[in-house]
Amino acid sequence: MQDSRTFSSKLNRINNRGYKAYQELQGEYDFGRYRLFVDHVQGDPFAAPSRVSVRVYQDRAKFPASLFQKKPRRIALCDYLARCFSQAVKKYCGGIRGTGKSGLIFIDSGKQEILERSAVVINESFVEARFFCGLPARGRTVLSNVAEKMFFQEIPEIVEASLYYEKLNHGELLEYVNLAEDQEYIRESLSEQGLVAFIANGSVLPRRSGISDLPLTGPKVISFQSPASLEVSFNTPNHGEIRGMGIPQGVTLIVGGGFHGKSTLLHALERGVYNHIPGDGREWVITVRDAVKIRAEEGRRVEKVDITPFINNLPFGQDTQQFSTDNASGSTSQAANIIEALEMGCKLLLIDEDTSATNFMIRDGRMQALVTKDREPITPFLDQVRPLYEELGVSSVLVIGGSGDYLDVADHVIMMNEYSPVDVTKEAEAICSQYPARRVPERGEGFGKLKPRIPLPGSFDPQRGRKTKVGAKGLDVVQFGHYQIELDDVEQLVDPSQTRAIADIIYYAWKKYFNGRRSLSDAIRQIEEDLDKYGLDVISPFREGRAGDYALPRRYEIAAAINRLRSLEVR
Repeated sequence: MQDSRTFSSKLNRINNRGYKAYQELQGEYDFGRYRLFVDHVQGDPFAAPSRVSVRVYQDRAKFPASLFQKKPRRIALCDYLARCFSQAVKKYCGGIRGTGKSGLIFIDSGKQEILERSAVVINESFVEARFFCGLPARGRTVLSNVAEKMFFQEIPEIVEASLYYEKLNHGELLEYVNLAEDQEYIRESLSEQGLVAFIANGSVLPRRSGISDLPLTGPKVISFQSPASLEVSFNTPNHGEIRGMGIPQGVTLIVGGGFHGKSTLLHALERGVYNHIPGDGREWVITVRDAVKIRAEEGRRVEKVDITPFINNLPFGQDTQQFSTDNASGSTSQAANIIEALEMGCKLLLIDEDTSATNFMIRDGRMQALVTKDREPITPFLDQVRPLYEELGVSSVLVIGGSGDYLDVADHVIMMNEYSPVDVTKEAEAICSQYPARRVPERGEGFGKLKPRIPLPGSFDPQRGRKTKVGAKGLDVVQFGHYQIELDDVEQLVDPSQTRAIADIIYYAWKKYFNGRRSLSDAIRQIEEDLDKYGLDVISPFREGRAGDYALPRRYEIAAAINRLRSLEVR
């Protein structure tokens, strides 16, 4: 192994040479207090920054095993350390100095959610941070003096401030890890109490704006308070008793006037599949992990999905048992989105009337009289929401503002009044008795069985010209070969690092599991087992395996991306 003096002499030797001379730095170096790995050198100062890692062995880092032996605690600890590293970068790094990304240092450190990431790895032997450096240049000429400052002054200060237990705020760190463990404890305990979600008293659900995920602050903030009839409690390992509103399994409606907090509550529930950082306001908003937000998605591609529980007898004899289209309507896209979620094991559907296709959600009595069932191919969700629960055990939480017929099928009705929840289930039952619906249920004999779909490997081509083109563009786009997979309407995708992981997961699945015999759901479950066993590095295309910019996506978002690949063919 080379040492830091060798690294320094290499830097001095390549000063003022062409930028590609930086490639001589690749390798492993002993810096005394830590190991430095230059994993990949960018080819140009304007290209993606170079990948660098530092490893501190536990005889120096000294992190107590109690902080990382259990998986929820380990994920939270790694998340916390990445944020500490990022804060240290802001304190000690001089920023961009030179051409392009010269002098830049950054690490993938996340926002409001605590996600399993590849940016920091910790075990009994060491703690390792993977980050990115823009190797400095003037034009395309090496600037060794700036690089020397980065590697021998700034990075050592960043490492000292963030990767040694003795230098951290122990109370803050312990609260961070304990909170994540308790959030996971509640999530695992929901089904025991017959619940699909929990919102603790005192939670702050509103966000600062439509483009900010930070909590709303100020005198107008109304903290959440459960109605007495729905209040439940959990005795957590670290925070004792936590009380709040439980949403039971079954069909739950969220009603209320406009701007009173209906969609805000639903949005908190859809993000409740993830743990949140202290101070987010939604730390104790916990949703079952198999919850999927469903919406209409006009224009998406659908490949051989059995949408017959919702749509049948289309004009011109179009097959709905293997429904395919390059340009789905609002109703066919929403039907496909539900079936695809069920195919992956979804146990809770989250639906907002505002982002749904009206004709998919409801047909009232007058419309049934005008357009008789033999002329209407759509069985509205209203008539399948109870079979979904009674036959498949799939619950639904729906924001309903105008479709009063849903009161007939609801187990519980929660009214949001000025951001405060009120249990109006009994009032809703009385209204249903006083004002009976004038419609006829249109459901068939039952919801029906789900049919597995098998991806055909020949429909995946990661090549664009002579190059493999697989990657992500921000949060909402996966590039796979010639195709861009649009994920704008996949609302529980929360971090661009998840999107990057999805891109490489598709490539990994195509090489290893899409063999023309394994179903999509089985393949994704096998990938989940690999990720759990080997970590996110298993999907990395890099030779050394270290990739610092992945965050773990859920199976539902992985499947959503595959299902939207316009070349996809299934059997």
